[in-house]
Amino acid sequence: MMRLAIVSAVLFIAFSFQSCFKEDEMVTPHPRGDVKTDTIPMTENYLYQVYYSLDSGEIVGSNVKTLFDLGFECNQPGWHVILNTSNFMKVADLGSVPFGSAYDTAGINMLFDKSDGNPDSNAVGQWFTISGADTVSNGHVYAVSRGLDELGNPLGLYQVIFDSLSNNTFYFRYAPLSGGSGITAAVVKDPSVNYIYFSLKSGTVVNAEPSRESYDLLFSQYTTMLFTDEGIPYPYLVTGVLLNRNLMRAAIDSTTDFLAINRESALTLHYSQAMDVIGYDWKYYNFTSGVYTIRPKLNYVIQSESGYFFKLRFVGFYNKDGLKGYPVIEYQRL
Repeated sequence: MMRLAIVSAVLFIAFSFQSCFKEDEMVTPHPRGDVKTDTIPMTENYLYQVYYSLDSGEIVGSNVKTLFDLGFECNQPGWHVILNTSNFMKVADLGSVPFGSAYDTAGINMLFDKSDGNPDSNAVGQWFTISGADTVSNGHVYAVSRGLDELGNPLGLYQVIFDSLSNNTFYFRYAPLSGGSGITAAVVKDPSVNYIYFSLKSGTVVNAEPSRESYDLLFSQYTTMLFTDEGIPYPYLVTGVLLNRNLMRAAIDSTTDFLAINRESALTLHYSQAMDVIGYDWKYYNFTSGVYTIRPKLNYVIQSESGYFFKLRFVGFYNKDGLKGYPVIEYQRL
């Protein structure tokens, strides 16, 4: 029988973007902060995505995970389109076929966005060619599965064609995958956020993400690749923590006692900007006790958007009523 080999080594093969930080970059020493503890209310079915600031020690944003489907890159000259991986979304490039005709997903290889956050490895890929100062569609139709809701119910299938990116505005059309008249939509970039989002169900732009400089961590479900004992990759929906895209970096320390980690030891660690470097496996399901158990030796050091270093560990996954989906974190500014 094939068993998922869920090991922390998966996290270390994530892309490293250390080159984005100067090697001699230093943070001015300052008094250490107090140890803080907080509970993150994702809820029992992991319905909510929760944005957290280590600097302010508070939740700065929260949304129902089924609120949106597609994300559009807002930096300059960003053009990437991402999926809402918290819903197990996937997409397939159908090629240059008539938009609005009836299609199905039988025999189609549908792809997921990688959980490390590298936009050059996302499932939609480069959907355009360059024409002057604008990007123009390659004419391909994409089959989009909206994935599953928090109860495991399918959210529906659509077809999408991305028409252009002009004057900081994405133009695209979408229709049911089973065929039908297309709906035209436009999404204008917002430079204050990493991505701005769109719901295929409601046909509206969604401002799910708070200001890109206001948060450090995103507590959410997300899709990642696990591996069987035979080394076969297997997409799986996990519950964990992602870094603020492009602005954060973090390191894992599984050898030093949490209380002993200080700024000096933090500077010796290997950091990564992969979004999933903290990830999901700070916990595991204990089949003997029937509950999720925290791995006590996993500590994380995070450099926040402000430049400060924080050490963090998980001390629980349940609220006071015994409901799962409430990660309890303990952290301290170094």
